Amino acid sequence: MTRTPLDPAHIIPNEAALRALFPPVHAIAAIKSLPGLDPHARDFIARAPFVCLGTQGADGRADVSPRGDAPGFVQVLDDRTLALPDRPGNNRLDSLANIIGNPQVGLLFMIPGFEETLRVNGTAQLTTDPDLLALGRMDDRDPRLMVVIHVAEVFVHCAKAFRRSGLWDPAKRQDRGAMPSLMQMLHDQTAERPLDAAELAEKDAQLEEAYQKTLY
Repeated sequence: MTRTPLDPAHIIPNEAALRALFPPVHAIAAIKSLPGLDPHARDFIARAPFVCLGTQGADGRADVSPRGDAPGFVQVLDDRTLALPDRPGNNRLDSLANIIGNPQVGLLFMIPGFEETLRVNGTAQLTTDPDLLALGRMDDRDPRLMVVIHVAEVFVHCAKAFRRSGLWDPAKRQDRGAMPSLMQMLHDQTAERPLDAAELAEKDAQLEEAYQKTLY
């Protein structure tokens, strides 16, 4: 794969050059960051069925992982602490390994129908404490571990991104059939020979069965 080069004359070299491109920060935006979870943040998290978890490993490589479950699956332990259950996945453990190497994390909470988001930054630890695992129990199954986030910064984020994208607008929903299935894409990216229709149907069915059996 090729990489598009950038003209060095137009690369922004430092924060001063960056800020020179923009008007001053709005007064409310400058002071809206809180050091802990106020009642509004707690309410938002209790309603949120989806969060993106941003991490960065000891080697500097960044990653963002989607996490979703029933609303309120991220538990508020106190004003400065959250607990996120780790559900079964592909076992790459990208986010978890990153946290071991570098505990700094960022979370972006979303609620269907809400155009605002909630951002939480802090540090994380991984724990197998049975009492905390029990908080994440679903279908009589405990998660293997909990990601405990020590909150350093909390703030609500405005609706501009969602209004530009129309993410929740039913009229802007796209047909999933416009792109190949997940199994087709993975096969195209990793295999040496193409799948015939029967093989693809079998792999799609196997994936759907796995979804049904391994959500928790």
